[in-house]
Amino acid sequence: MRKGVKAGVIGGVCVTLLGGAGYGLYNVASALSGGGTGDAAPARTGPPSSSEVKEATEAFFAAWQKGDAPRAASYTNFPDGARQVLAAYSGDAHIGKVRITPGPATGDTVPFTVRATVSYGGRSRPLSYRSTLTVVRGETSHRALVDWQPSVVHPRLRKGDTLTTGASAAPEIEAVDRDGKVLTRGRYPSLGPVLDELRKRYGDKTGGRPGVELAIRHQGAADGGQAADTPLLTLAKGRPGKLPTTLSASAQAAAEKAVEKYPDSSVVAVKPSTGEILAIANNRIDGFDAALLGERAPGSTMKIISAATLIDNGLTTANGPAPCPPSAVWQSQTFQNLKGLAPNEHATLADSFARSCNTAFVKFADEVKVDSLTREAEERFGLGRNNWQVGVPTFDGRVPASGGPDTAANLIGQGQVQMSPLNMASVTATAKTGTFRQPLLVPLKLDGREPARARGLPPGTAAQLRALLNRTARSGTAAGVMAGLGGDVGAKTGSAEVDGEARSDSWFTGYRGDVAAAAMVQDGGHGIDAAGPIVASVLRNAG
Repeated sequence: MRKGVKAGVIGGVCVTLLGGAGYGLYNVASALSGGGTGDAAPARTGPPSSSEVKEATEAFFAAWQKGDAPRAASYTNFPDGARQVLAAYSGDAHIGKVRITPGPATGDTVPFTVRATVSYGGRSRPLSYRSTLTVVRGETSHRALVDWQPSVVHPRLRKGDTLTTGASAAPEIEAVDRDGKVLTRGRYPSLGPVLDELRKRYGDKTGGRPGVELAIRHQGAADGGQAADTPLLTLAKGRPGKLPTTLSASAQAAAEKAVEKYPDSSVVAVKPSTGEILAIANNRIDGFDAALLGERAPGSTMKIISAATLIDNGLTTANGPAPCPPSAVWQSQTFQNLKGLAPNEHATLADSFARSCNTAFVKFADEVKVDSLTREAEERFGLGRNNWQVGVPTFDGRVPASGGPDTAANLIGQGQVQMSPLNMASVTATAKTGTFRQPLLVPLKLDGREPARARGLPPGTAAQLRALLNRTARSGTAAGVMAGLGGDVGAKTGSAEVDGEARSDSWFTGYRGDVAAAAMVQDGGHGIDAAGPIVASVLRNAG
């Protein structure tokens, strides 16, 4: 916790019946005192008119500017939650002299600019930002009300967050890459959440001194974890401590540029020979670090682990049989291939892997034990044990020993399998070298962490996986994306169906020399549509 700072919890969403509660109480009181008559004007319905939008926003802004939290909250459809936020704004956050300038309304939505001053301990700094609000009709009052969201008060606030101003929770850090180049969120925006976590964990281990700042303190997670504070404004600088990382400024720049073209995209690059993380990039409006913490079905990129399972359990080899029928049934569930994929009853594992034939892998479900894929993932690839010591929080993959139809679905990266781009970059690195090296962002010696360990792959299995990945990159489903990349290369495409979403997630993983990268684009389509170009760009420019 910050020293001497009491946090004000950003209110969440109340039940719908509270919508417009302040006005509803007023109407009841008015009726009881004779204000309501049989010939009263009928309650308004439908979207608020332009004049109502203007009146509601003006009233809300006027009360907010005066620091009158209860009155401002009464102009919203969730006054209890709004009151907490607005009280914290002028109280714990010490924000005053608020001036709000609305822009032209677009229907019921109003953009606006806030200019204010943050004052604490004799220090003051100007604060300026933009936000938006929407006006809706109260469900019980039928009045035009501001649709309450914490982001109305500041665009980076989410449910359960707090605003605080005071001595920072941890000293600042100056994170540097593997060559000593300084890494800043201004130059590398994707690193914002990572730098916040590094500061939280290592700020007091690098010789820094805390400063004074306005920051967002995020709501604690259900498992008791706590995300790092998000600083918004520095009132007094501390002394940053220098923190070495494994990142590469050039690889990070390539990753940042690659994800710019695709919304909801994430990519991670690692060094297979060491496990060092070279780049982490996300392009997401919500700011979530899906590259390290995402939990999504990886689709056919999972076939790297599945192929290793088949080989290690003696069920087939790279040049052994893996027929690709037009469909396959497992426990009453029918599995299909991608549209346009011609069946091949005489296919080898190399053939079916390169063409990403789902049915070829599903057909092995009869011979694969329920826990075979789980054991392969854990013991060979180091996944699913929740013991990675990267230097920041990560999701370490999930490959449960699930029976029923999921036994077959897991083999093709659906069912209950969950991965992040970091997990798949690590899987590809393990396939490339045959050795599992836990990914690292901060040197282990800095705080004496013990890395996760796994057996890795037998030399014969690793050699066959490299052959499968190389063929896929040169003449299989990844060939178009990997074209022009010379040297030792390998790749695997993937697409994963997600319940309730129109298009599949796009997945792609690959390596070139001593760089392995994996990307995921939510709702991005096939692997070659979005994730593939991201990975190819990183591999092309990360060296």
